[in-house]
Amino acid sequence: MSQARIWTGSATFITGSSTPFGIYDSDSEFRTDAPKVASWCAKRLGYPIIDIELEGENFFAVFEESVSEYSAQVNQFNIRNNLGALQGRPTGTNYTGKQVNGSELNNVIEISQAYGNQAGVGGRSDIKSGSISMFEGVQDYDLQEFASASEGGERISVTRVFYEATPAINRFFDPYSVSGQGTLNLIDEFGFGSFSPAAQFILMPLYEDMLRIQAIEFNDQFRKSAHTFNIVNNKLKIFPLPTSNYELWFEYYVDTEFRENATVVRANVMSDYSNIEYDFATYSQINDVGKQWIRKYTLALSKEMLGAIREKYNTVPIPGSEVSLDGAALRAEAQTEKDNLVTQLRENLEEVSRKTRMSNEAEMVEQQQKIIGKVPLPIFIG
Repeated sequence: MSQARIWTGSATFITGSSTPFGIYDSDSEFRTDAPKVASWCAKRLGYPIIDIELEGENFFAVFEESVSEYSAQVNQFNIRNNLGALQGRPTGTNYTGKQVNGSELNNVIEISQAYGNQAGVGGRSDIKSGSISMFEGVQDYDLQEFASASEGGERISVTRVFYEATPAINRFFDPYSVSGQGTLNLIDEFGFGSFSPAAQFILMPLYEDMLRIQAIEFNDQFRKSAHTFNIVNNKLKIFPLPTSNYELWFEYYVDTEFRENATVVRANVMSDYSNIEYDFATYSQINDVGKQWIRKYTLALSKEMLGAIREKYNTVPIPGSEVSLDGAALRAEAQTEKDNLVTQLRENLEEVSRKTRMSNEAEMVEQQQKIIGKVPLPIFIG
């Protein structure tokens, strides 16, 4: 069995060979801290009282991994926190260490444009117009037959049919004047067109106008055979029964065009969690709070590695007996420490998320209002 190598008490960091990936080798502060962290971890593991079966390169490797893990945890949080604001931006920009103040309004607007087509107030699909010939005594018409002739058989969705009664405003009288043309129309309605009243002016409240319009529409709806229609599966039924031949106009969009235009697909942009560009953090720009977390995580990884080595050399022969090593206990302890550190970091990050900060600030404002409400107001006597 090969002899385990022992920590000698110090190690020299060599750029390009001391760490597996060399991510932070160009950072002078990382190069300076690496031997110090290695020495600290070895002493925390018991050196020089007991031998530590690790070398400098082992400590340097887990130190690099710890910095990367800290950076990854922070970046994962930032991706979740800023995903909506960064989606759709061109790729190629590193957002690590940069403030991102943005809104998800752009995404909401893009989504809402599809609804604009349905509401007739915008959208990306063209609203087209067409007409069909209506015949006396025929109520049912298949608008899909029109689509077959004009849209190559593609299915259409009708957005508006121009088969409406005369607007109530056409029969509305001026509320500010009962003289002139308005009065003549009113007199004619009652059959007194031969009389000519004197000019009068009356100011009516606005709600009277609304009630009058409503009365006209209700009268047409309940007392007359009002113009209306019903569409099911692009089959149009007209009410009342047409009494002459004429053209009926309507507006529509093609379903396939709507589906294609309602979905925005862009290449070479940040689209999801996998390509939002947050690179590894620069070690020298990490604050002391972060560096302390990195040192503790490095110690936990060193303890895990040392436990794995000691499990391989489970017993060590000594004169007249043998000594059992604590490899399994070290690995279990290291796993617990790693989990606690990651959990603590994630909880701290969540406490500063946009959602949590807005909630806390709203609560603070509410509490401040309560405090201000308890302040006695001065009474001025003049």
